[in-house]
Amino acid sequence: MALHAYRFFSGTCRDAMTNYQTVFGGTLEMMTFAELPSGEQGMDGADPNQVMHASLTFADGSMLMASDDPSGDGGPAKGVALHHTAPSVEDGGRIFAELSAGGEVQMPYEPTFWALRFGACVDRFGTSWMVSVDHPEAAAE
Repeated sequence: MALHAYRFFSGTCRDAMTNYQTVFGGTLEMMTFAELPSGEQGMDGADPNQVMHASLTFADGSMLMASDDPSGDGGPAKGVALHHTAPSVEDGGRIFAELSAGGEVQMPYEPTFWALRFGACVDRFGTSWMVSVDHPEAAAE
């Protein structure tokens, strides 16, 4: 089974997904409402320059998908966070710093009893993130 996160933005999808590609790598594909195939109907009132669908695909096949919400609710995502398990303390620190830049740190990236490092933040696009590095003994289980 594959389970992928899908994030809705209010006009900042292109900037957010481009930023996430810079942070995590991967292959980014985007389609605007203006690029819909001829004869296909988009959402009423959608800005043709906004993103109808974006997917950031990683080497392991996992994806982060997103689009702009033409309803323009303007609010940040609530009740959910995206979690990234980094392969090293250094890589996790870099990722956390990049995600939290211009956003809000909710819990600093530091050692905890459950992880070598863990941090939580809301990025400048309103997405909640958790970044952690597992204890080595967790990999042996």
